[in-house]
Amino acid sequence: MVTESATEVVVAGAGPTGLMLAYELALAGVETLVLEKLPQRIEQVKGGGIQPRTAELLESRGLLEPLLRLAVPGEPVGGHFAALPVPLDCTPWRTRHPFPIAIPQWAIEDVLEERAVAAGAQVLRGTAVSGVESDDDAVVVTADGLQVRARYLVACDGGHSTVRKLLGLPFPGRPGTHQAVLADVRLSAVSSLVPQRIEHMSSLTRQAGGYWAMLAPLGGDRYRFTFGRAGRADTERDSPVTHEEVAAALEAVYGQETTLDTVDNASRFTDATRQLEHYRAGRVLFGGDAAHIHPPLGGQGLNLGMQDAFNLGWKLAAVVQDRAPGGLLDSYHAERHPVGAQVLHHTSAQRALADPRPSEDVAALRDIFIDLLRLPDANRHLAGLMSGLSLRYQLPGGHPLTGQRIPDAELVTEAGSTRLSELFRSGHAVLLDLAGAVPADLRLPPRVDLVRAACTGDLGAATLLIRPDGYVCWAADSSADLVDPLLAAVAGSLAKMP
Repeated sequence: MVTESATEVVVAGAGPTGLMLAYELALAGVETLVLEKLPQRIEQVKGGGIQPRTAELLESRGLLEPLLRLAVPGEPVGGHFAALPVPLDCTPWRTRHPFPIAIPQWAIEDVLEERAVAAGAQVLRGTAVSGVESDDDAVVVTADGLQVRARYLVACDGGHSTVRKLLGLPFPGRPGTHQAVLADVRLSAVSSLVPQRIEHMSSLTRQAGGYWAMLAPLGGDRYRFTFGRAGRADTERDSPVTHEEVAAALEAVYGQETTLDTVDNASRFTDATRQLEHYRAGRVLFGGDAAHIHPPLGGQGLNLGMQDAFNLGWKLAAVVQDRAPGGLLDSYHAERHPVGAQVLHHTSAQRALADPRPSEDVAALRDIFIDLLRLPDANRHLAGLMSGLSLRYQLPGGHPLTGQRIPDAELVTEAGSTRLSELFRSGHAVLLDLAGAVPADLRLPPRVDLVRAACTGDLGAATLLIRPDGYVCWAADSSADLVDPLLAAVAGSLAKMP
């Protein structure tokens, strides 16, 4: 028997991308149903790093503090490029979160699901999508005896996306040539070679006995163990990872004194690189690994997907609630596809530099890259790239700030002192008036808040219109620039973006 129901948006997949999107939609009042094929969450550490830009976005929704309570203990450590031994310095990017934060993926999902459900989203587990049909008016999703009619479906169901396959969409790119194992393990004994705390990535990697490996301590007897055999991929991609296989790699790299107690969970992965040609297929959109996969270098995957969700959430809500035309959703592909392509590009470069058995030429290239990373400008560039802090969207407008993220400045309003990030808790856009020049009778579109404030620093403009995802879409340098008709048109641009 098939149960029929209706909702405004169906999200396929309850990973970080799907749950982040569900929260954003529910926060805007959109009826959202998340369908997840797994009956319960797997407590696996994979994707356990939050980059600085993602941390900023989470803080803007009040989500960072509960996540920090679940972070892996340890001193702050700079990010890396290709595991080269020079920490990336994000402080020149004016961020309050200059270091990556180690948090297990399951813990991130726990917090996001709790907040999404509290905001009104519904999550159905053990419900695998098996059919998708759409027309000009709706999309019908079939999943384990359930048939749901929705205005839109967003596929966040991973690199092996069922939705992508059901629609017959190609996933062009490069297949994997190297295979590795990611395992959460418990050790009953350790040698002096086993790291005692999380340090820079370059200090956590080792090679011995024909293996390359990385062992990251998670507290107590728990470790995240990643390993592979250079140049070998002789095991089936979906075959189970055995206790003996993990134990053999541990002993080879960390000595006989290192004893494996249990393998909590383990999976195989490859260095495949693929990206959808279009992130939108009519009433179906794609985010996270369903839209792009790449080698797991530099802690990019989880962050790329969550930032997809921040970009799409407010746009999809505006369209569903008829506050914007459907064409606004095309800007999701226009903005996020180049970002994904850039990540695929630089992880491919890292893949070459991080080769555990580099050729003489690659070894020489590594030496040159290490020297370059010690130069402040080069380090700043790669720090901005890897952290997401340097991202700038190509938005219309001539102001230098247009398309950029805005730093989390200290503000003083009529209600007292606050921070810029706190203005975005509701998921609204913000028209920030630092010059007292915005007309009092200006009518703003729905979900755009006018905030008059003084800033203790220089934000680079007198008035800024900031999107819900924290990027400037319009700015003016002085009150002389604020001609009423122009400001009214700009204020409406959030709902009219092509």
